[in-house]
Amino acid sequence: MPEDRIGRVLGNQILRSGTSVAANYRSACKARSKADFISKITIVEEEADETTLWLELIMESETLINDFTKSLHKELTAIFTSSGKQPRKTI
Repeated sequence: MPEDRIGRVLGNQILRSGTSVAANYRSACKARSKADFISKITIVEEEADETTLWLELIMESETLINDFTKSLHKELTAIFTSSGKQPRKTI
């Protein structure tokens, strides 16, 4: 990320939401019940969606555009949304 104001703001936001995805996913993996997992994985999905928003803003502002950014943007929310669907069907 560039060291200008936009780069710092967008970089900080994606760092916060991205690390929140990881922390909340770990918490979901340690859920005590299916209902607890669903609750926690929903938070992961929301944080992944927020991270996707920041990635979109990074690309739209042309702050950083590369293959990794594009690929991450495309796949991020789909991964966590998919992981939460199966347990919901069984409750």
